[in-house]
Amino acid sequence: MLENEKAVYDILDKLNIEYEKHTHIPVYTIEEADNLNLNIKGAHCKNLFVRDRKGRQHYLIIIEENKKVDLKKLSWEINSTNLSFASEERLFKYLKLKPGSVTAFGLINDEDKHVKVLLDKDLKGEYISFHPNVNTATITISYEDFEKFLEFVGNEIQYIEI
Repeated sequence: MLENEKAVYDILDKLNIEYEKHTHIPVYTIEEADNLNLNIKGAHCKNLFVRDRKGRQHYLIIIEENKKVDLKKLSWEINSTNLSFASEERLFKYLKLKPGSVTAFGLINDEDKHVKVLLDKDLKGEYISFHPNVNTATITISYEDFEKFLEFVGNEIQYIEI
């Protein structure tokens, strides 16, 4: 198990958060994950790492897997300059993640709390699923525990409607 993945389980254990783990082949897109037919309960998320035009502010957009984001409209709604996808280098610098494994659990690596979380209001439900910082597994936790995790990491959160 990779160190970045182990850190997720260690924190979940520390916070007394129960989780279900599903291991699978590496997946890089929502479509690939859906094709696995794993029958994972709860909301399945799409996680997008973006930045403002000057690269001064970075955002982790967490939305329901089937939604599409209009970055121009979203930038206006959150009072930001134009948003665009951040580079692999920025993704690794701030969240210690690689493309295909972008997840809310990467926030454990953002010690300076630089990344702002933009969380889709429609995700609020009983359960929610994310990669544990690698794209070879998916874990499911209760939404209530997800909120506990977000409080623990301490990044700023803004709820959005997509």
